[in-house]
Amino acid sequence: MIIFAIVLICLCMITFPNAKINLGLNVVSRRADGYHNLETLFYPINLCDALEFVLAEQTSLRVVGSPIADDIEQNLVVRALRLLQRDFDLPELEIALLKIIPMGAGLGGGSADAAFMLKMLNENFQLKLSVEQLEKYATKLGSDCAFFIRNTPVFATGIGNEFTSVELSLKGYYLALVKPEIHVSTAEAYAHVACQRWNTPLLDVLAMPIEKWSDYLFNDFEISVFEVHPELAVIKQKLYKSGAVYAAMSGSGSAMYGIFKIKPKLNFPNHHVFMLDL
Repeated sequence: MIIFAIVLICLCMITFPNAKINLGLNVVSRRADGYHNLETLFYPINLCDALEFVLAEQTSLRVVGSPIADDIEQNLVVRALRLLQRDFDLPELEIALLKIIPMGAGLGGGSADAAFMLKMLNENFQLKLSVEQLEKYATKLGSDCAFFIRNTPVFATGIGNEFTSVELSLKGYYLALVKPEIHVSTAEAYAHVACQRWNTPLLDVLAMPIEKWSDYLFNDFEISVFEVHPELAVIKQKLYKSGAVYAAMSGSGSAMYGIFKIKPKLNFPNHHVFMLDL
């Protein structure tokens, strides 16, 4: 009994999946397969969920901080487990997930949870999968899941699944995230976005001083999403008035963020506000 308890403790794993923001998002064109070609920069931030598991006779999932579907097999974390179980002799698990990253916010919370589950399974059960192999598995779960395997700033193209590493650091700045009680449907956002290629390529814009980003760095979803949810545009303007050197919507929304040189005092009643160091 003591030996079993020691083994169980050793196989209790915990990890902290983090969110990301999009620095610029150019919807370049619509593809023949119905998806869209994108150009964006994924930047990891230190807003984290907590994910853990222990051995169990039957897989279960407990989520705190967010509603969960009746069928846990549809959850990305469980799907990550099932994906590796197809190729490896992995046990059933009791999984617990504490959600801090808001869902449906354009912050990649669900994708991060899935990717970190893959990494945790690989480490704990010594599957010896390489980073490249983990990325291939992650891509099967979602177009941006693979980003969270290396979890470093990347220039993303294709449908958001082709990555090129970039040297970009916002260390020393502060990030304010504002998440209103608004849900933006990703399908609806794509249905109304106007495809175009920017005059100044995204990487050229990001090479400019951050003070110039507001004139050249855009999120193409903002035009159509702000028409439906004008309060998001109000949040963006309030971030600028509070001293942000750059402010934008992340992904297809609805989280808005501002980058500050000096830690601001913000007043966004009835909204979720996170203040982070970059």
